[in-house]
Amino acid sequence: MFEPGKSSLVVYSFMYAPAGEQPCPMCVALLDSLNGAARHIRDRVNLVVVAKAPVAKLADWAGARGWHDLRFLSSGSNAYNIDYFAEDDVGAQWPCLNVFTKAADGGVRHFYAAELFFTGSPDGMHARHVDMIWPLWNVFDLTPEGRSAEWFPKLEY
Repeated sequence: MFEPGKSSLVVYSFMYAPAGEQPCPMCVALLDSLNGAARHIRDRVNLVVVAKAPVAKLADWAGARGWHDLRFLSSGSNAYNIDYFAEDDVGAQWPCLNVFTKAADGGVRHFYAAELFFTGSPDGMHARHVDMIWPLWNVFDLTPEGRSAEWFPKLEY
């Protein structure tokens, strides 16, 4: 997963269950934005999106959304989601962002996790753990209306 000359790996955990017909609309909105920046990001660091869904299902969804600049991997046959807090012990999936670094000795180290998701949010607010990579909410934050506690991204408009 580490390309030559790049020692950082950014991994977004995409909530898309193996048996699910559709993925999480919030994750889709984030990935719509991230796809647009992916070529720029990949110029400096490695970037992958991981989901429990099979690779073929991920490829079909990515193609339908026009996500040609994101690299998708399936965690369906390993413990990545549980090990890195993208799934709980009863199988519920959680969006998570992790960063790993490749050390000089060849080992891989966990550098960062978007842990704000697990701290709870003030009343009327939603988790803001991946907002720094998600332009949608940042644009709303610039307006007098701000974010809405009732509005969520949709798969289709």
